[in-house]
Amino acid sequence: MKKFLTLIPVLFLSTGCTLNNSLAHANGILDKSAITILEQRNLIYPPKNEIPFSEISDLTYDKKSNRLYMIGDKGYFYTFSAKFKDKIESLNYLNAYKVTEKKRAKKYDIEGLTHDDKGNLYISFERTPRISSISKKGYLTKNHQLTKELKKRKNYKGRNKIFEAVAWHKKHGLLTVAEYPLHNKKTSQQTIYSLKGKKWHFNAEKYKNSAVTAIEVIDDNHLLILERAFTGVFEPLHITLKKLYLNKCDKERQCKSEVLTTFTGQVGINVSNYEGLAKVGKNRYIMVSDNNNKAILSTKLIYFKVN
Repeated sequence: MKKFLTLIPVLFLSTGCTLNNSLAHANGILDKSAITILEQRNLIYPPKNEIPFSEISDLTYDKKSNRLYMIGDKGYFYTFSAKFKDKIESLNYLNAYKVTEKKRAKKYDIEGLTHDDKGNLYISFERTPRISSISKKGYLTKNHQLTKELKKRKNYKGRNKIFEAVAWHKKHGLLTVAEYPLHNKKTSQQTIYSLKGKKWHFNAEKYKNSAVTAIEVIDDNHLLILERAFTGVFEPLHITLKKLYLNKCDKERQCKSEVLTTFTGQVGINVSNYEGLAKVGKNRYIMVSDNNNKAILSTKLIYFKVN
C-alpha cells in the first residue's frame, strides 16, 4: 500500500538525509552495528522503450550472470548489469519491458520478485492471489499452484494486501507472505507460507499498521524480512529489518525472530518507502524504495551488509 505518499506536503519531499541518521533504538533491536550501510544511491533514469523508471516494488540479483532485475507496480520489468563488492562496483540500466501474457500487455500490480538457483524468475501479485514465472523479457509463462488457504481472495484484508513478497528457498521452494495477516489470524502475528504447504509464524512489529513488504533467503537459509509501519502523514515511518529463524519454532510453528535494526523518521525527510530486498553477496543485500510515481521523489537504493 503506497497511497499515503500522495498526502505528504511538498515541504517534506524536497528535503533529503541519509538513513545513517535515522537508526532507531528501541526494545528488541540488537544494535545499529547489526548492519552496516555500504552505499546509498538515488536512481533516476529517463524512460526506456517509453516505459518510465518508477514505482519499484521488488528486485532480485543473479550473481552468476551479474544481472539485477526489478519489477514495478504498473507491470514494468527492468534489467540491469551490476557488480557488488565493498561498494556498488557497477550498475548499468539495460532495458525495460511491459509485462505481457498471451501476447497482450495488461496493467499488473506486481509486488514480489525472486529467482531460483537456475536463474528462473518468479513474481507475486496483489489484487489477485497469484505467483507466476516470468521470462527475462517480461513474459508470463506459468502460474504456480497455491494452497487452498492462499487461493481464496476473501481470506485477505483487501485486494491491495495480497502477495507483497516472494522468495525462493532451496529446501522449501517458493515462499510468500501477505502484506497483513489473513482475516482469521491475529493482527500481531505474521506468517510465511511455502507453496508446498508449510508455514512459519512470527510476531509482527508493535508499530501500528506494521506490514511485511519484502522477504529474502539469507546465507544460513533463514529469512531476512523487511517490515514497514505507517500511521499518518505527520507520524514517523518505521522500516524494520529482522531475521526469522525457520528452524527455531514451537509446536504451533511460532518461530524465533530478532530485529536487526529499525529506520525511523518522517517520510520524505530521512526515510523512504522501502519495499524491495535482494541478496547480492555473502552477508550483503540491497533494498529499494517505491517513489509512488512522484517525480519529486527519487528511487533510493541502499547497499548494506549484515554483520
